[in-house]
Amino acid sequence: MPELPEVETVRRGLAPAMEGARIDKVEVRHRGLRWPIAKDFEKRIEGKTVDGLGRRAKYLTADLSSGDVLVMHLGMSGSFRIGKDAKPGVYYHERSKSTAHDHVVFHMSNGQTITFNDPRRFGSMKLVARAKIDEEPLLHALGPEPLGNEFDAAMLAAACAGKKTSLKAALLDQRVVAGLGNIYVCEALFRAKLSPKRRASTIADRHGKPNDRAEALVPAIKAVLEAAIKAGGSSLRDHRRTDGSLGDFQHTFLVYDREGQPCPAGCKGTVKRIVQAGRSTFYCPSCQK
Repeated sequence: MPELPEVETVRRGLAPAMEGARIDKVEVRHRGLRWPIAKDFEKRIEGKTVDGLGRRAKYLTADLSSGDVLVMHLGMSGSFRIGKDAKPGVYYHERSKSTAHDHVVFHMSNGQTITFNDPRRFGSMKLVARAKIDEEPLLHALGPEPLGNEFDAAMLAAACAGKKTSLKAALLDQRVVAGLGNIYVCEALFRAKLSPKRRASTIADRHGKPNDRAEALVPAIKAVLEAAIKAGGSSLRDHRRTDGSLGDFQHTFLVYDREGQPCPAGCKGTVKRIVQAGRSTFYCPSCQK
């Protein structure tokens, strides 16, 4: 599933084509996404201007001139493209190229055509009144944005204080911090030299204040996300930028999908793969404690 860097890459790609432009026409070719697209979807969108394109965690948000917000999720395999041509590239695992999975097409007043393609149909599009966006179930329980100025060691430590779950599981909890997924949690924990198996509460003292572990982890999270966004995200199976090109961050993974390889920190350890809550975790047992 696309994580924060992939969604932010898509947002940055869509913004020049959508912001300030009017949606002249919407083609809904298949309403059966993760949740059925509402019957009045086209009526509420057509003729409206996109005032701004944002992101909250793994969701894209388009503020419309009508006062509605279009909340979009890429699901497992969703992608947007501007125009028809996709640039060549090689995924870790090759994706479907069929246009049969083009489910929603936006025709913009500036001549741009924006197509949402989703082979697995786990993506979603939902219109929410701006006045009720804070009450929207998809968004209201989300934790802080990890790249926001307010996200710091104190905030993360307070969220993890008393938690008996693993540190990796806590970081994947969208109520603790929004937008992180399996890839970037593995990479951030490696940079911070923290074991994914350690108890989450151990990054806080008995008063819930941050210790050295929390102070190391927060900048590691920010650094790996910023690097991934700069690289256009990670293209393993489905993620493409809106111009059709692939992200490049998968070429610089330190531990993710590097099972059996020497630790890149030079500690003479070997990257190990374990399974936590059904998800693969990659880490170096020698230097991540």
